[in-house]
Amino acid sequence: MSTLRVTAEPLTVHPHPNADALELAQVGLYRAVVAKGAYRTGEFAVYLPEQSVLPAALIEELGLTGRLAGGNADRVKAVRLRGELSQGIVCRPTALAEVDLAAAAAAGTDFAERLGVTKWVPPVPPTMNGDVESAPELLPWTDIENIRRHPDVFAPGEPVVVTEKLHGTACLVTYCADDGRVRVSSKGFGAKSLALAEDPRNLYWRAVRGHAVAEAAARLAGRLGATRVGIFGEVYGEGVQDLSYGADGRRDTLGYAVFDVSAEIGGQVRWLDAEALLAGELPLVPRLFAGPFDLDRVLELAEGRETVSGRGLHLREGVVVRPAVERHSPVTGGRAIVKAVSPAYLTRKGGTEYE
Repeated sequence: MSTLRVTAEPLTVHPHPNADALELAQVGLYRAVVAKGAYRTGEFAVYLPEQSVLPAALIEELGLTGRLAGGNADRVKAVRLRGELSQGIVCRPTALAEVDLAAAAAAGTDFAERLGVTKWVPPVPPTMNGDVESAPELLPWTDIENIRRHPDVFAPGEPVVVTEKLHGTACLVTYCADDGRVRVSSKGFGAKSLALAEDPRNLYWRAVRGHAVAEAAARLAGRLGATRVGIFGEVYGEGVQDLSYGADGRRDTLGYAVFDVSAEIGGQVRWLDAEALLAGELPLVPRLFAGPFDLDRVLELAEGRETVSGRGLHLREGVVVRPAVERHSPVTGGRAIVKAVSPAYLTRKGGTEYE
């Protein structure tokens, strides 16, 4: 899940192909359906991204009472309006009427707190929960920003690797070489430096023990001379999320696939190539492409059928793009890594979004 920022953005306005009274306001590569004539290309407005939770007063001001997602009808979610995908909300809240939005855009001002907008936190089912304990030694995962918000993270032609993004739940494993201790956490708990106490009923621990992840981490630490090794994998299957990939999360056949690896070597934490280090040791997320970066190709790869099962059982969630050689991105302020999510996934019916 990407970070939440509510910012002013320059707009490019396009006609809506299926509605005379509507238009499409573009922010980055996102497009939001707006009333015709409300905005013009080159103007600035506030962008409320997907997964924003809005306060009641703002919902009423925008005329969206009862029209948003979630049990409280307060969450921004991708929808199709007259056949066009609308991601996020473009608006000019009265609370910011005196703000120079062009200057705010240039400064990168975040209006989330001022507007009372918060980030939606997915619910945690009992099988993904458990007793937790402080784990300052846990190697953290990093949020992945969406390429539609940051289309210039990669230069055209830059060597990249594209892997399939799986719809499960992220499992964080840290192996500490000094005492052989293994820390297991979820993305949500891991962000708070909390680890889950071992419990055979817990989904993450079942995956770690069932796929011998700790043993693979220990071997990798020995090969690298690492103080700590972090293995980040997706746990998936029936009973985990609505997309199962032919696995069953309630049985020994629960799915697990590694999508990233980090290691502390010589006091420095580095992100490493999971395929180069763990191929043949642990299941890996499918690698769909390796070669020169092309935005249209990435967006094309984000759609279609999943390849994990080998049978194309259901739609694909999307893809993750990273450089062939790990680097920092001045665009995101962190790792050069982004995701592209399938529109079909975003607008599917009956989808689950557990942590």
